[in-house]
Amino acid sequence: MSEVITIGEPMIMFVADAAGDLKNVQHFTRYIAGAEVNVSVGVTRLGHQVSLISEVGNDPFGAYIRQFLEREGIETEAVAISGDHPTGFQLKSKTEVDDPEVVYFRKGSAASRLNAESIERFDFSGAKLLHLTGIFPALSAETFDATLKLIEKARENHLLITFDPNLRPTLWSDEATMVKRINQLAGRCDVVLPGFREGKRLTGRTTREAIADFYLSNGAKTVIIKLGSTGAYCKRQQPDGQVAETLVPSFRVDHVVDTVGAGDGFAVGVITGLLEALPDKKILERANAIGAIQVQHISDNEALPSREQLAAFIEKTAHQTPENQANDGLQAI
Repeated sequence: MSEVITIGEPMIMFVADAAGDLKNVQHFTRYIAGAEVNVSVGVTRLGHQVSLISEVGNDPFGAYIRQFLEREGIETEAVAISGDHPTGFQLKSKTEVDDPEVVYFRKGSAASRLNAESIERFDFSGAKLLHLTGIFPALSAETFDATLKLIEKARENHLLITFDPNLRPTLWSDEATMVKRINQLAGRCDVVLPGFREGKRLTGRTTREAIADFYLSNGAKTVIIKLGSTGAYCKRQQPDGQVAETLVPSFRVDHVVDTVGAGDGFAVGVITGLLEALPDKKILERANAIGAIQVQHISDNEALPSREQLAAFIEKTAHQTPENQANDGLQAI
């Protein structure tokens, strides 16, 4: 296995070529989507090896996804091909004002059939970090069990586990189930990465400090909260029992094109920063920078930077100030 392992559903994404309601769109441009795919692309571009566990259909969409992953240098040995279930896809509207409209066609997809038995065959030797999101376990009862099994195997092999709630309410049967399951998973992971609005929804707490305390008291060692235009906040339980807090401002963004994928870019910064043992301040700075880069492009992953591009962005781009934070179009994702 590579040094980073993740599991998720790669999908074909058709993005509207013109703004407006999806029902009125006549032409789309094809991309690749999926939170875990986005993270895999970003981590690989920053020089780390990634293995993606997934399944695609034996169809043109599945073939294109495997080609894309291989071209990006992502290990595909754990991407199975199903002859019985199709590859999922989605439609996304074009907008520069609010979050885009996204419609999924993934029910009964190949990836949603992965189960705990699917995980047993993987050897985690050599891996250092497992990254999970709340999307894959929401696809089916089988994928939730597969996620639990993956956490179990990661613990057996002493991997660091990062978890981004990445809420998708439409995938869950109801709000209460979503909150219960997501918090159950978060409590079994080392680093939890909620957005501020997600954290309020999941914990009932209303401040970043209280949200962080909720997850620290439930098993997490570090909580990093995405604060949108304000930046990012980290609260870490140190080995000596002391708690360290870090707040880093975001980077200025003059023109927001698409906010989808910003959280995945943020996770890329955290994961690579952890692998490189960077101090918390530098981890948050990197995560903020990649998130800021992402919102300036329509694709969920095409703009994810190389190490050189990331360094250039950080060097030339100013941090947010209180005067322009409220007017940049970004929300606390």
